[in-house]
Amino acid sequence: MPPDLAGPLHRASQQSAWALPLGVAYSGGADSSALLRAACACWPSQVVALHVHHGLQAAADNFVRHAERTCGDLGVPLRIAMVDARHRPGESPEDAARKTRYAALAGLAAEAGVADVLLGQHADDQVETVLLALSRGAGLPGLSGMASEFVRHGCRFHRPWLAVPGPRLRNWLVQQGAGFVDDPSNHDTLFTRNRIRHRLLPAFAEAFPAFRETSARSARHAAQAHALLKDLAAHDLAQTGDPPALRPLQGLSHDRQANLLRHWLQTRYRTVPTSAQLDELLSQVASCRTRGHRIELKVGQGRLVRQGDRLAYVPSV
Repeated sequence: MPPDLAGPLHRASQQSAWALPLGVAYSGGADSSALLRAACACWPSQVVALHVHHGLQAAADNFVRHAERTCGDLGVPLRIAMVDARHRPGESPEDAARKTRYAALAGLAAEAGVADVLLGQHADDQVETVLLALSRGAGLPGLSGMASEFVRHGCRFHRPWLAVPGPRLRNWLVQQGAGFVDDPSNHDTLFTRNRIRHRLLPAFAEAFPAFRETSARSARHAAQAHALLKDLAAHDLAQTGDPPALRPLQGLSHDRQANLLRHWLQTRYRTVPTSAQLDELLSQVASCRTRGHRIELKVGQGRLVRQGDRLAYVPSV
């Protein structure tokens, strides 16, 4: 295995103190196939493959058969979860599939006694994520791209290859003569991410050959700035109280008020106001100078109101 594939795995394992055995989210595609083989080379007999059958396309049964053959050849234990990842009305198909997949992977990891699960997203995926965030006018959380590690459903997930270009993984597999499946949905340009992958990234590569590295660097800068703003919001919230008292809140600058309120709503109530809602809220806070002045604004599944000298969020019943 070339050092540019083994290196990121070893560095990430040391930084985050991965516990053996490791789980690898293995779809059978090129990225997860390279990850599975690289992990097996780094930690022989200490890897468990975790495969999720989404039930969304007929080809999924072939993915399972391929995973069984490959894991049999490698001598890797394979655990499979059969799920229904169809989205509900009003829900994004991609979001529904992602949520279902992480829940299933965490369940498989728990069954296998695995605490750390590796994901195969790479530098190209990170660029796509940042471009999607830009297209939506996202703030720093979106522009930070995908986190290198996170916890969900009690399981620790890691993305050790966010700095490794996707073509390098595929080329390595081809050189090894290692088979992998090609998910037909990856070529469906009805999905925005696929349009970015097949139309924009080739143009970026031609115009800006180092776009993967520079995009990753920008994402890291955004993540650092986001972390600092979270620290500042926590400090300001401690000063205003929780829920925030109006008078000390009004004493903050406009931008610090926005930062605090966004942080408070997200961390306490898991709701994120739109830009228009936040602007309206700040306007109402600024106007709230008399005892009888009301605040009333719908945000997410609840309402922001004034209760005495403080803001309050009242979830819908």
